[in-house]
Amino acid sequence: MTESTKYRLWPGRPYPLGATWNGSGVNFALFSKHAEAVELCLFDETGSDEIARIPLPEYTNEIWHGYLPDLRPGQLYGYRVYGPYRPEEGHRFNPNKLLIDPYARSLHGSVEWHDALFGYIVGSEDGDLSFDERDSAPYVPKCRVIDDAFTWGRTPKPDTPLDQSIIYELHARGYTMQHPGVPDELRGTFAGLSHPEVVEYVKELGVTAVELLPVHSFVRDRTLVEKGLTNYWGYNSIGFFAPDNQYLAGDAIEDFKTFVQVMHDAGIEVYLDVVYNHTAEGNHLGPTLSFRGIDNVSYYSLVADTPRYYLDYTGTGNSLELLHPQVLRMVTDSLRYWTREMRVDGFRFDLATTLARVKGAYNRNSGFFDIVAQDPVLSSVKLIAEPWDTGPDGYQVGNFPPGWSEWNDRYRDTIRKFWKGDSGQLPELASRLAGSSDIYNREGRRPWASINFVTAHDGFTLHDLVSYNGKHNEDNGEENRDGSDNNLSWNSGIEGATDDPKVRDLRFRQMKNFLGTLLLSQGVPMITAGDEQARTQGGNNNAYCQDGPLSWISWEDPSPEAARLLEFTRQLIRLRKEHIVLRRSRFFHGCQIPDTEVRDVTWLTPAGEEIAEPDWHNTQLKSIQVLISGEAGSRFLSETGEQEPDDTFLLILHAAHRRRQFTIPPPPAGHAWYREVSSGKATMRQGKVGLDGRSFALYRRTHR
Repeated sequence: MTESTKYRLWPGRPYPLGATWNGSGVNFALFSKHAEAVELCLFDETGSDEIARIPLPEYTNEIWHGYLPDLRPGQLYGYRVYGPYRPEEGHRFNPNKLLIDPYARSLHGSVEWHDALFGYIVGSEDGDLSFDERDSAPYVPKCRVIDDAFTWGRTPKPDTPLDQSIIYELHARGYTMQHPGVPDELRGTFAGLSHPEVVEYVKELGVTAVELLPVHSFVRDRTLVEKGLTNYWGYNSIGFFAPDNQYLAGDAIEDFKTFVQVMHDAGIEVYLDVVYNHTAEGNHLGPTLSFRGIDNVSYYSLVADTPRYYLDYTGTGNSLELLHPQVLRMVTDSLRYWTREMRVDGFRFDLATTLARVKGAYNRNSGFFDIVAQDPVLSSVKLIAEPWDTGPDGYQVGNFPPGWSEWNDRYRDTIRKFWKGDSGQLPELASRLAGSSDIYNREGRRPWASINFVTAHDGFTLHDLVSYNGKHNEDNGEENRDGSDNNLSWNSGIEGATDDPKVRDLRFRQMKNFLGTLLLSQGVPMITAGDEQARTQGGNNNAYCQDGPLSWISWEDPSPEAARLLEFTRQLIRLRKEHIVLRRSRFFHGCQIPDTEVRDVTWLTPAGEEIAEPDWHNTQLKSIQVLISGEAGSRFLSETGEQEPDDTFLLILHAAHRRRQFTIPPPPAGHAWYREVSSGKATMRQGKVGLDGRSFALYRRTHR
C-alpha cells in the first residue's frame, strides 16, 4: 500500500456530499454523526489493489471531509469508518469493511458474495453480536470519481401534461437483449435503448413516456446467486446516484444522458422507478456494504427499545429513516441529481407509503412530502406513488397529497373482474372508467391522479392474464410458492399454450378488451412493454429473478394475431391522443351542459335506457353503454384560453359470453354513428348494434 503522505491533502469543504471534481482536484465529503474517524481508501485502476488510506482531516456539521488536489476523474475509492461496534445500541461500525459512498456517481465492479462482507462472524454462536476482522475490499464495488460534463442537445424536455400522457413500463436490459437491430455489444444497455430502431418503435407506438424499472446500482441477492438466478428487476438498491453497471456499455454513465437526449428528441419523456424505502443491506443479519457501516443509527429505522433490530415496512429487512434530516437530504439530493444532471422527467416511487412514515405511522404532513412540495425542482416533475407498503395501515390509495399521481390497483382489479365475467361489477366499473373520482376528486386533484393499469412488471403479462388460471413459477426455485395467488385471471378455457383456434381467438379478443378499456378510460394509462405484442412469461407471475428469454422482449416475427394486436394498440393510442374527450383534465359530473339537454356522461343499459338505481345493483348485468359528450368541452377553456369541444363517443362494453343487441342513442338530425374500433364483430342496423360476446366497440358521432 502506498503511503498516504504521497498525496497532498487539504481541508476541503463539507458540501457538496460525495466526491466532487472541480477541475483542479477532488473534494470528498461523507456524513456520519456517530463515527470517530473516517479513512478514504484509494484503489488502482482495476479496483484490485488498495494503494492508499487517507484519514479525512475535517469534521464539520457531522460531515467528514477533505480535498485532494492530485486526484482526477476515474479514481476509484471507498471508505472505512471507525466507531463503536455495539449492535445492541444500534452501532455497527467495522473499519475492516470497505464501504460504498452513498453519493457515489459511478461504481466499478459488483458485489461478490463472501462471508467477509458481513460485519459479524457468519456462523458464530453470538450471531451479529460477534465481530469479523476480515477485509471486505476484494468483494465490494469501488466508487469512481467522475466528470459530469456532457454536451446536451438543444431539444427541450417534452414536458407532456399528465392528462395527455401514456406511460410505457419497460426493463432497461430485457427490452433490447433479443432485438435483432441492436448490436450484440449494446444489447441490454442504455446505448441499446438509444438505438434508432428502438426509439422509432417506441415513437410509432405512440406512448409519451417510458418508465424504466430500477436503474440505480443494486445488489443481486446471495440466495438467488447461489441458485443461479439474479435480482433481475433491481428493487435492491445500494447506490442512489449511480446507474447500475450492467446498463452501461463500457461503464460510461454518459450513455444514460444520451438515452434521455434521444428520447427527448423523439418527444418521449423518461421516468425512473426509484426505491428509496429500503436498501440492499437487509436486516440485522445482512451484509455491511455502505449505510450500515457509515452510521447505522442515522440511516435506518430501528426498533426503539431494541435498536439491534430494524423496523421493516417493506418486507426486505429494513427501512430508511427519512425522519433524519441527512437521510431525507440524501433522497432529495438524489432526486434532484437525476432531474437536473440526468434530465429525467418523473419518478415512480416504490412502496411510497414508507417514505412518509413518521415514527412508524403514515403522515401526509411528513418531511418527505413537505420538502418535495416546496422544492422548485422536484415539485415540477411527475411524481407517481405506489401508494402502499407492508407495514401497518400501509394501503394509502387516494391518500397522497395534491400534486401526486398514484398507481390505482382498484382500477386493475375491477377491469380484470369485469372482463373475466364476474358479477356485480358495474358500479365499480363506471367509477374506474370515469377516472376514479370517488377516490381522487378532492383537494383539487384531477383524473390524472389515477395511474390506470391492467398489468405491470409484477404479475402476469397481458397474454398470460387471459391464458392461465394459476401461476406457474416453478423456474423461480421456490416450488411455486412465490408470487400472488390473487391474479383475477381466466385461461379462456384451456390452461397455457394451445393451438385451439377458438380459444386463441377468444384470448386475443380479451387482450383487445383490456387494452381498449385501458386506453379509453379517464386517467393516465400505463402499458407494460410487450403486452402490445402478446408477450408471454409462460404463466410466471413473479419473474423478478429471471434474467433470460422468459423475461426479455421477443422481437422475432410476431404471429399474425400479435401483429394485429400491435396495430390495434397503435390505433387506440392515436384515438386517445386525437380526442380530448377521451383524456379529459376534469372529472365527469353527469350534469347537464348549460343551454343544452346534454350531459357530459350518460350511462345506458343495453336497451338504451339510462341506468337506474336497480340496474346498478343488478349483479347479472355484465354490459354497459357509456355516452361521452364532446360538447362538454365547450364549458372549459384550455391553457391558451380556447374552448375544448370534441366529438361525442359511445363506448359499449359487453363482458357476457353471448352475442347481444344494443339499442343505441339516436344521433341528431344530419349525424350518424361511425365505428372507430371494436374487439369483436360489431354490426349496426336500424338503431341497434349487434356485438359479439366478450367484446367492446367504440362509436363516434359524425356528420353524414
